[in-house]
Amino acid sequence: MVKKSLIALGAMLLMFPTLAFAEDPAPATTIGLDSVWVMLGAILVILMQGGFILLETGSTRMKNAGHVAGKTIFTFGLCSLIFWAVGYGIAFGSGGNPILGLADFFFNPSFTIEGMYGSSVFFLFQLAFAGVSLSIAWGGFAERAKLSVYLIFAILFSSIVYPVIAHWIWNADGWLAKDGAQDFAGSTVVHLTGAAAALAATILLKPRIGKFNRDGSANEILGHNQVYTALSVLLLWVGWFGFNAGSTVSVGDGFFGFVAFNTQLGAAGGAVAALLISWVVMGKADISTMLNGALAGLVAITASCAYVDPWAAIVIGLVAGLLVFGSTKFFEKIKVDDPIYALSVHGAAGIWGTLANGFFATPDLVEKVGIGKAGLLYGGGFEQLGVQALSIVACGAFAFAVSFVLLGVIKALNGLRVTEEEEIIGLDLSEHGAYGYPEQMKKEGTITA
Repeated sequence: MVKKSLIALGAMLLMFPTLAFAEDPAPATTIGLDSVWVMLGAILVILMQGGFILLETGSTRMKNAGHVAGKTIFTFGLCSLIFWAVGYGIAFGSGGNPILGLADFFFNPSFTIEGMYGSSVFFLFQLAFAGVSLSIAWGGFAERAKLSVYLIFAILFSSIVYPVIAHWIWNADGWLAKDGAQDFAGSTVVHLTGAAAALAATILLKPRIGKFNRDGSANEILGHNQVYTALSVLLLWVGWFGFNAGSTVSVGDGFFGFVAFNTQLGAAGGAVAALLISWVVMGKADISTMLNGALAGLVAITASCAYVDPWAAIVIGLVAGLLVFGSTKFFEKIKVDDPIYALSVHGAAGIWGTLANGFFATPDLVEKVGIGKAGLLYGGGFEQLGVQALSIVACGAFAFAVSFVLLGVIKALNGLRVTEEEEIIGLDLSEHGAYGYPEQMKKEGTITA
């Protein structure tokens, strides 16, 4: 009997080696798990590019479908190269500079684990965020920008605009980081930055043909596939768990589960509030508004998912859903053509989500994360709210101003917009010489199945 017991115990230790060291866990094991978790988060966030492909494709017209899908993949590839060469060094390079990083250009990571996770894994995770911000910016270019403009601006945004803001808030040396700005996963760094660039683009490009009448009234230019749009929201929703929960960059204490929990509640609140407000105001429950509400809830909870209690996550999502409905009406009223509602979903909701920390951040969670102070409702006064407002103004103004200047120079030297004829026939044919749906739009001399 003793012999059998020893054999069984030995087998268990071979199968579950960590049991043998329950009193003194091996650091390498924890570090390895953290690296796997961050890598999984990077994969989920990169897969969000598929959600952006379907979102922009479904929200625009069939004649531009292939162009939208193709330029998204192309620009993410370009962003990867530029972020490796320049952007990562500006965002996360060391040197103690409060404005921008001064090291790690042409990043060459160690093949071993350093710190809590591999440096190559951390790079991929941060690259994924840069790619998302760039995809948000493309909302202001949709259906009317030249392909060459996507190429040039992808280089400039990935090297100048996004990395500087990431450094300010997410690098310990950044001036807003030192002030205690709370933006856990990027309501400002990723979403407001992309939306500010989109605003600059849509102002300079001007509205699409037929969007506004001479009397100022707006025409609705419907997207060609609402099922694509709904599927895109689901893909983005799932990817957001990598976005928010992955930003814990560790698995040891299970805090990532709490962050994911708040993320789910925020998204749910946004979807429900947006559908109900559209139903009440318009007399019909608008599907597009509901989908935008879900995304707005996700954007808003991104900054605060690690700082607030679950009830506050629901409130943040509900307000975001209401806000996105009013914001889309506002931009249309001032004649800003925003085809995929990037300004409302990522801009307005990003601002609200960042401000929300100044109200709802709890002392215990602030201590857990280790950044900033508690919010107004928890005895923190107006200090954290002021820091949050400052980060919004500084980052939003920088992203808009720099993007506007860069695009203005591109417009003067290269032009931003395709010709009227090219816009009418669609960017699939005018920019690529092929249709995204060839079986629906046949060219002479083409054989289709």
